[in-house]
Amino acid sequence: MPGKAPAADATLRILRLMSEQRGPVAAATVARTLALPRSTVYQLLATLTEHGFVIPIPELKKYGLGVAAFELSSGFNRQQPLTRVGTPVLARLVDDLGLSGHLTVLLGRDVVYLAEERAPHGPYLVTDVGVRLPAHLTASGLAMLAGLPAAQVRALYPDRGAFTTRTGAGVATYRELSTELRAIRERGYALEDSSVTEGLRSMAVAVPDHVGWPAASVAVTFSADRDIDMEATAARIARAAAELGRRIGGGAARGARS
Repeated sequence: MPGKAPAADATLRILRLMSEQRGPVAAATVARTLALPRSTVYQLLATLTEHGFVIPIPELKKYGLGVAAFELSSGFNRQQPLTRVGTPVLARLVDDLGLSGHLTVLLGRDVVYLAEERAPHGPYLVTDVGVRLPAHLTASGLAMLAGLPAAQVRALYPDRGAFTTRTGAGVATYRELSTELRAIRERGYALEDSSVTEGLRSMAVAVPDHVGWPAASVAVTFSADRDIDMEATAARIARAAAELGRRIGGGAARGARS
């Protein structure tokens, strides 16, 4: 609790604030945003700098995250907590729906499959753990792209060359992608039909991180000719995504616009 360890609380709040910024931040901004005394902020920034979590940038009179902060992120990846926490959530989803499920993260313009639970007698899938696929072709990727700021999506897809294809289906231009992302935000889930494998469809919902940006995505895949209650299925996926979000300390998803 803040009352028991105010210095630790303030330090963690500073690191969290800095992690949410698109670039370096001034100490005065930190003090004002967090309602902390400037002297306290400068003292804590000095300590964070000493331990490598923060780097001062004198030319800008600002501070950026240091190598030690990156090492924390690398440690997170090495320990695979998202996979460990997400696998039982995914398993329950697959048991409930009888459909194969996936957990993915966004890496550049690709999605990487972290975990997969296959339903008995389900169709053959190409989405083994570790496989990378173009984000704009997958329901998982589209669900996460829908939660990003428009400028970030545009940076990922600057021209038609960014839109690769596998089957000829799926979005092929930035305008088509923007239209699809708006539709995803309106209905609350992403849908892919034969973009990855002909005859297969997928539905996905993004998992929000602690500031509401997409940390991962939960999806299910099924044969296109299977009779599925789309809204009920989407609602169950959304519950699984929300549960995983809570487990990783996530909040409500941000209402990004593109």
